[in-house]
Amino acid sequence: MEIETIRVAVAQAAPVYLDREATLEKAVRLVGAASASGARLIAFPEGFLPGHPLWHHFYPVMASASRDLATRLLNNSVAVPSSQVDVLARAARAHHIHIMMGMCERSSEHSGTMYNSQLLIGPQGQILNHHRKLTPTVGERLVHAPGDASGLRVVPTEIGRLSGLICGENSNPLELFALIAENTQIHVMAWPAAASRARLARADRALITGRSFAFMSKAYVLNANAVLDDGARDVLAANAEDRQFLDDPSITGGSSVIGPNGRIIAGPLDHTEQLLFADLDLSQVAHEKHTHDYAGHYNRSDIFSLSVDRTRREIYRPYAGSESTDLAMAYAESLGEIDVRPVPDTV
Repeated sequence: MEIETIRVAVAQAAPVYLDREATLEKAVRLVGAASASGARLIAFPEGFLPGHPLWHHFYPVMASASRDLATRLLNNSVAVPSSQVDVLARAARAHHIHIMMGMCERSSEHSGTMYNSQLLIGPQGQILNHHRKLTPTVGERLVHAPGDASGLRVVPTEIGRLSGLICGENSNPLELFALIAENTQIHVMAWPAAASRARLARADRALITGRSFAFMSKAYVLNANAVLDDGARDVLAANAEDRQFLDDPSITGGSSVIGPNGRIIAGPLDHTEQLLFADLDLSQVAHEKHTHDYAGHYNRSDIFSLSVDRTRREIYRPYAGSESTDLAMAYAESLGEIDVRPVPDTV
């Protein structure tokens, strides 16, 4: 059976910084615009809802500004499930489109805990995958908890086999191999706007990483890079030097789409907000694997193997009813703290 060509969109956009509801409205508009141009998948940058914690590049960790901004991030973060996710689900269903959304996720179980997450929503409004970044990077560790591998997977969909990773994860060889082994065909790399003076420009890093993974996996790669607006710059800049750095357009943008042979097929964009479109011929994935299939004929399973523990990690698991009582009694008895001998009948 002939595999159809799939049109995809990359949203190179700036969140309404630390404003969840306004950013959600913007996301819905972008979803509609992507669908109107025929896209069946739209990919958003890292932490698009409601913005990424970039202030740790500019303010001391325990400065009041850092703590206040972390609180704003928490108050505007997104729980899964939630009414905000329902809005995205309705947009996906209304436009019959897949949405790969980068978000700061608020834990439903723990009031002060957040994760750096990617949510894949299908065209019927269903959650297809929920991935939490395994290891937060640098300043993210001050606000984001480590994730687990429950969402490290490739999802079969009506438009192909989809996967996604967040920023630095796209350079983790074992995470990448796990997705290659599950035969990813379209992979979303989500990136924030760059805010480090010591690193490669965001567009350069995304291109290096994206082309490398595309060549190894023989999958299409969508680099979804964020940009900054003046509202974010006003919040982030601690001084005039910071503002001058943040005003440099080269630290943002540069979204691209890369083919399974490692060649750029769309973009890179400049440093403005816009949608990037590309038409993907999925038959090219198998065509490229004729030479190198790194999880198949071009590997040695007798030498190499990888196992992934997909257990969803939980800090607290209460027991109900008598089971909890029995456990407490057994523990107390082991410490010699109580006498658990039967009480004799009274005379």
